[in-house]
Amino acid sequence: MTIQELETQVLTLNPVDKAKLISILTQTLTNGSLGIKKTPGVCGGDACVGNTRIQVWVLVGYRRLGCSDAELLKCYPHLSAVDLVNAWAYADAYPDEIEAAIARNEAA
Repeated sequence: MTIQELETQVLTLNPVDKAKLISILTQTLTNGSLGIKKTPGVCGGDACVGNTRIQVWVLVGYRRLGCSDAELLKCYPHLSAVDLVNAWAYADAYPDEIEAAIARNEAA
C-alpha cells in the first residue's frame, strides 16, 4: 500500500477511529507514551493522560484559556508532545464527554 492510498483511507475514518489510529501511531513512534486511559475510581473515571491523574478536560480547559502546547509542557514537564497530541485527538473524538466533564467541574 502506498502513502497516497493510506491517506485516502484515513480521510474516510470517523473522528473516533482517527483518534484510535493516532494513538496506535504515537505508541509505535515513542515507547514512553501510554495514550489516554479511563480507570474506574481514578479521577472520577475521567479520561487521563497515560498513568497520570491529568484529565483531558483539564488540558482542554487550559487550551481554551489561551495556553499553548509549549506552556502546557512547561507546566507539566512529565508530559510529552505526544501526550498532548493524544489528548487533543481524544477531545476531538469525544467532545460531548469533554463538555460534560467541564460542565460538572464548573458546577462544583
